[in-house]
Amino acid sequence: MFKTKFAARSCKEIRDKYHVYDDGLYYLISSRGVLYQTFCDMTTAGGGWTLVARVHENNMYGKCTVGDRWSSQQGSDPNRPDGEGTWANTITFGTAEAATSDDYKVFFFITFMVLHELEHWTTASILRYHTENHFLTSHGGNLHGPAIPIVYDTGNVISTNYQYGPNSRGIFEPGFITCRVFNTEKAAMAPFYVLILLQFCIGGGGHFPEAAPKQCGDFTSFDWNGYGTNTEWSASREITEASVLLFYR
Repeated sequence: MFKTKFAARSCKEIRDKYHVYDDGLYYLISSRGVLYQTFCDMTTAGGGWTLVARVHENNMYGKCTVGDRWSSQQGSDPNRPDGEGTWANTITFGTAEAATSDDYKVFFFITFMVLHELEHWTTASILRYHTENHFLTSHGGNLHGPAIPIVYDTGNVISTNYQYGPNSRGIFEPGFITCRVFNTEKAAMAPFYVLILLQFCIGGGGHFPEAAPKQCGDFTSFDWNGYGTNTEWSASREITEASVLLFYR
């Protein structure tokens, strides 16, 4: 059931102003006065987290095809190296109710949680964590470069490590969110990474000459050595098929 009696710009404002402490779907008002609905996490780390984005790989075998909204729906096209720019912070699509079946994006994103069912996110999460240092403010709103420590609500560095391929585990340190414009292969990804290499990135841009179209897709190269095999550079099937929900406070 949607909560409609509150007029607020964020879930944090609803919590602080109206003393609401229940997780659920709420209506918020944008800076332009547009009423929209989203999910509020009112319990994690003090509550007040607004669901602002969601990523789900609709088809790992369809590299930059329809449904890959965080990368490109036009295929791996050398004439469109940046894809459609759908991972940029300018496009809104989806609804909170469809957050586990369709890509959902409103504005910016900071903290993300990996899960399968929105209404059971606290128990269904594979990994769930948050930041605590207001890093956007401290970096002047610039996501290009900082490595931000996280606090785990579900999971730990060991379970995070396991979700990626054996080759990948030796070249990153779990427990941080790393934000880059380009990965180490100089490929343009979404301006928000789980980590810095392509095997951990969200949003695979447009065209990448190396092994094209292998690097295309919403979860770039998670299947480099097979879908869900969790061998060499491939991630586990569990994390490849999960939804990534991003919350802001």
